[in-house]
Amino acid sequence: MTLSSVLIANRGEIALRVARTCREMGIRVIAVYSTADRDSPVVRFADEAVLIGPPSARHSYLYMPSLIEAALRTGAEAVHPGYGFLSEDPDFARVCAEHGITFIGPRPEVMASLGDKAEVRALMAAAGLPVLPGSDGTLSGIAEAEEVAAAIGYPVVVKAAAGGGGRGIAVAADRAGLRQAYRETTALARQVFGNGEVYVERYLTRTRHVEVQVLCDGHGGAVHLGERDCSLQRRNQKLVEESPAPRLPGGLREEIGAYAVAGAQAVGYTGAGTMEFLVDGSGAVAFMEFNARIQVEHPVTEMLTGIDLVRQQILIASGEPLAFTQPEVAPRGAAIECRVNAEDPGAGFRPTPGTLRVFRPPGGPGIRVDSGFVHGATVPAAYDPLIAKLVAWAPTREQAIARADRALAEFEVEGPGVATTIPLLRRLLATPEFLSGEHTTRFVDDLMARERAA
Repeated sequence: MTLSSVLIANRGEIALRVARTCREMGIRVIAVYSTADRDSPVVRFADEAVLIGPPSARHSYLYMPSLIEAALRTGAEAVHPGYGFLSEDPDFARVCAEHGITFIGPRPEVMASLGDKAEVRALMAAAGLPVLPGSDGTLSGIAEAEEVAAAIGYPVVVKAAAGGGGRGIAVAADRAGLRQAYRETTALARQVFGNGEVYVERYLTRTRHVEVQVLCDGHGGAVHLGERDCSLQRRNQKLVEESPAPRLPGGLREEIGAYAVAGAQAVGYTGAGTMEFLVDGSGAVAFMEFNARIQVEHPVTEMLTGIDLVRQQILIASGEPLAFTQPEVAPRGAAIECRVNAEDPGAGFRPTPGTLRVFRPPGGPGIRVDSGFVHGATVPAAYDPLIAKLVAWAPTREQAIARADRALAEFEVEGPGVATTIPLLRRLLATPEFLSGEHTTRFVDDLMARERAA
C-alpha cells in the first residue's frame, strides 16, 4: 500500500523535486525549512511546512530531534531524505524506525556498511567486483600507509573511510606526499565526518568516472538503469553528467551494469542507489564506491528511461515489488546534465551567494530545469551553491550537446555579486576533448591550471 504522507528532510531543488512526485501520487507533502529558506518554492508548494531552525544546517537540516518532532507533529508516515544532509546517516534511519516512521532508503545496517568506504570495498571484492590494489580495511597509522604504498606502488590516494561528495581524498606521488596526504585527510575526516579513519589504494591518473543507477526492491528484484559518465569535474566535484557514457569499449556497458546489480544484491540493498566505477583508457574497470541515496544527477537517467526514480523509491519503501524487469528497461537517446552553481570559476570556484534579481530558466524541446529558486530569491551562503540543474535530451549525443549549449545561452541569472558556472559549462561542452568523449576526471583541473598559467 502506497505511503499517504511524506516529510521531505531536505531543501532546495531536491526537496521540490520529491514534492512534485508525491503530489502526483496523491501523497500529502510536508516540507521543513530553516529561517533562510522561509520563502523557498517547496514551502509554498507543500501541504504543510514546519520551521526547524536557523540557517546553520547543524541546527536545522542536520538536527535529528527537530526533524523527528516535525514528522510526529504532522503525522508524517515516512521521511524522504533527498541527497546530502542526513540521506546516508544510518542513525537517522534507525531513529525514524524507532518512532514508527518509514525511512525512504535502505535499511540502517546496510547503510552503515556502505557508509564505510573501506568496508564496502571489501564487500564488493567478495562479491566479485574488481577493486584497485590497496589496504585491507582502514589503516592503523602512517607506518602501515607507507607499507601499503610501497607494496602497490605510487601514486596512491588516501581516502576517508566515512567520506563522500568528493571530500576526504588526497593523492600522493611519493613517500613525503603520502605523509602529508595522510595527515591532511585524517584531520579533515575527523572535522567533517567525525571519523578520522582512512585507507589507501592505487591512484589511476587518467580515468573516467562512470556510475550505474540501480533499483532494488524488498522481494529480490534488482535492475540497473544504465550508466552515467561524470568525468567532467573539478576537485572531485561533478560539473557535467551524461548518459550513455561515450566511447565505452564493446561489452563494457553490460559488464558494469551486471557488476552494479551483483554488488547491490550482495549487501541486501533496497531502494535507489548508485554504484560508481573508474574506467581507464584500456577499458579496465575498478569499483570506487556505492552511494546509498538518490544522486544529484538522477534526472539524466529519468530522461533516458522515462522512469521516475523518486516514485520508485516511494513504491519500494511502501513494500511494492518492481513492476519491470531488466529486459524492459529501454533507455533511448542521450541526455546531459549541467550543474549551474553560484560560484566564480576564475576565483577558485569561490561561492557567490546573493539575491537573484534576474532568474529566467530556458525552455524548449528536450529541456528540463530542476531548481529551488525563483526570480528575486536569495542564494544563501549557508548551503551548497547549486542554483539549478539543466538537463538536455536529444536522439543523439551531438544533438544533446548542441541543445544543452543553446539552453545554457538562454539561461539568465543575474544578481549583485552573483557569478555562475554557466560560461565555464559552455566552454567545456565545446572543447575537442569533451566533443570526442576523450576527457578524463583530470581534464577540468588541468584546463583551469593551464589557463591560470597563461
